[in-house]
Amino acid sequence: MKTKAILAGFLLAATTATAGGILTNTNQSIDFLRNPARDAAIGLDGVYSNPAGVAFLPEGFHLGINWQYAHQTRTITSTNPVLALGKKNNGADTKIYEGVADAPFIPSLQAAWNKNNWSLQFNFSVPGGGGACEYADGLGSFESTVGAIANQLKPLGATGYDMDGYMQGRQYYFGFQLGSAYKVNDNLAVYGGLRVLYGTATYKAKISNIMVNTGGGYVDFGTFLDNSIATVDAGLDKVAAGMAQYEAANATAAPEYAALVAQQTQLKGTKTSLNSLQKYSEGVNLLCNQSSVGIAPVLGVDYKIGKFNFAAKYEFKTEIHMKNESTVNQASEIAAVNKFRDGEEIPEDQPAQLAIGAMWSPLDMVRVNAGWHHYFDKSTTWYNNSQDLLDHDTNEFLLGAEWDINDRVTISLGGQLTRYGLTDQYMNDMSFVVNSYSIGFGTNYKANDHVTLKAGYFQTNYTNYDCVSSQSPLIKDSFTRTNYVLGLGCEVTL
Repeated sequence: MKTKAILAGFLLAATTATAGGILTNTNQSIDFLRNPARDAAIGLDGVYSNPAGVAFLPEGFHLGINWQYAHQTRTITSTNPVLALGKKNNGADTKIYEGVADAPFIPSLQAAWNKNNWSLQFNFSVPGGGGACEYADGLGSFESTVGAIANQLKPLGATGYDMDGYMQGRQYYFGFQLGSAYKVNDNLAVYGGLRVLYGTATYKAKISNIMVNTGGGYVDFGTFLDNSIATVDAGLDKVAAGMAQYEAANATAAPEYAALVAQQTQLKGTKTSLNSLQKYSEGVNLLCNQSSVGIAPVLGVDYKIGKFNFAAKYEFKTEIHMKNESTVNQASEIAAVNKFRDGEEIPEDQPAQLAIGAMWSPLDMVRVNAGWHHYFDKSTTWYNNSQDLLDHDTNEFLLGAEWDINDRVTISLGGQLTRYGLTDQYMNDMSFVVNSYSIGFGTNYKANDHVTLKAGYFQTNYTNYDCVSSQSPLIKDSFTRTNYVLGLGCEVTL
């Protein structure tokens, strides 16, 4: 069993709140759920999406509390000839692995105090991660590796395998943003602030109950290795005795002696290969905890003219080095293993983001919104420089509208199109994203002059990404997801 496939499983990023870039969540308010095109909207949620525009809110203290529930599935359809050797696969070389991710409580909080031309603001959110993803049967890369070993052991009598796999990843990036906006005049406002990210993650991988099918039925993998090594040792003793006879007779030039030497070399190679598998005979049970802190500036500008409002926000790159506390203590020649070596600091930068938005109010009670997000993925530093495997940076395009039915009720609808720079080299079953489009809708209800209640629903629809590793034999993976978010919130103005 190769440690590369097993330990690389820790690469799984178990994010559930996935509106946004590869590592960035943008669904930080109920207002976003009901209309994601919030980049030029004037509202308290702008503390995250349009902080400069918050300066145009009325004077006073504004507080917004948001709760979101997210449910996601990740489905990987793996095709590999060695999967047909698996006891549970009934001879099929294609198997579906599904990960389920639930985040029952994704909180966020926006607060602003506006006085004269100033707006002091605070935002707490989960701009990365947001839950735990669990693969009850492990991953295709896990099982395919075990299947490849069984295939490799066929000359020793192996005809198949059985195993139990498991994978879980949990990841949260908590964001704390503090800043101030200044209203230069009735049309222009600017913003500057700092965001602190605290990242914490735990990854678990387990492969257990590994069995090898033989003519006598399924036997424990460790027992099979011991028996096979004993057989090889007996063969080596027999070959050595034969070689000794030729050497005693000074007949080492005989073709039969050369055949014995070749057989000895082959048996020694087989024994070395079997010995290398011994440390995995009892399966794998590994754990890695990570944590880190990063800081980055945030800038914003908002400009109003007539019935239009324009805004832009730039979040600088947040340098993150996740420090490992792991069961992996020694360095390995395999890079994927070294990523989780105890004490190592792993680069997992959150990319810089540019958000540009526009809002048009054709009528006093109607607002039409548009936005564009650009994530500078290829300018970050990720482990093993995986950012270089992307074809281009991530782009999102957003459109939405709001309608004030009356003085108390507002309804809204919006959509988002997300396009990543994916390549076959970047994609793997441990950590993947796929292109998508999202739809959100919801309502605001103004209970009184001080309290507004909010509700929203957001659904992301994903495409399939087919990644072919080999044509002959055919080895491929097909990736897709589902994502549903429901949110409730309350905004208080004093």
